[in-house]
Amino acid sequence: MIFTAEQVACVCEVLLQTGSMDRLAGFLVTLPSASLSSSSSSFGCPGELESVLKAKAAVAFHQGRFSDLYTLLEGFPFSQCSHPLLQQLWLRAHYAEAEKQRGRPLGAVGKYRVRKKFPLPHTIWDGEETSYCFKEKSRSILRDWYHLKPYPSTQEKRELAAATGLTTTQVSNWFKNRRQRDRTTDITGFLTAGSGGPSGEVHPPSPLGSSHPKYYCPPPLSHPPPPLRHMCRSLI
Repeated sequence: MIFTAEQVACVCEVLLQTGSMDRLAGFLVTLPSASLSSSSSSFGCPGELESVLKAKAAVAFHQGRFSDLYTLLEGFPFSQCSHPLLQQLWLRAHYAEAEKQRGRPLGAVGKYRVRKKFPLPHTIWDGEETSYCFKEKSRSILRDWYHLKPYPSTQEKRELAAATGLTTTQVSNWFKNRRQRDRTTDITGFLTAGSGGPSGEVHPPSPLGSSHPKYYCPPPLSHPPPPLRHMCRSLI
């Protein structure tokens, strides 16, 4: 079966979104090798070629071909909407290589050193400052939401993930860690107050959570883009 460039890009996006790495790898094998090059002229627009290269990068990571992955990521100027996924592939591949070399899992310090040694290439990074792989813009969104509602629902976590470019798990972990830090601060404040001032009086801190305003639902976040056209699924 012969696919158009648009159909090839569409199939790659659908298989990538559903996490069907083995099927995606099998599909890429059926395509002419010339059409998979970053300099290929087979595609009518850069977006179609980008979908294929992004799929190739995901398959290379899935198969442990990290050198091929790095070459792909450094050889094409990917659009900003693809950066979160490709940055994760870049970092996780370097983490895996470092763990294999050291023979043990990396801790927070070890991952920090890897990120400093292998910074994100400009082809998958827009230059915005990051902190532990979270862009400051993403951290700001999470902080603003936390001050209004420290316990987001499952649906709200999905919307936050879509708005920040993070995964739902990363969003959940961020809120969990932030709540833990606040609890630790409250306990420290209680112990400090318990030591007594000049008058020897103890003034316990206000109840946990009272520092937050009355919770209410923040404005809705922008939802992720609608699913790809149904025609794509018929091609798989």
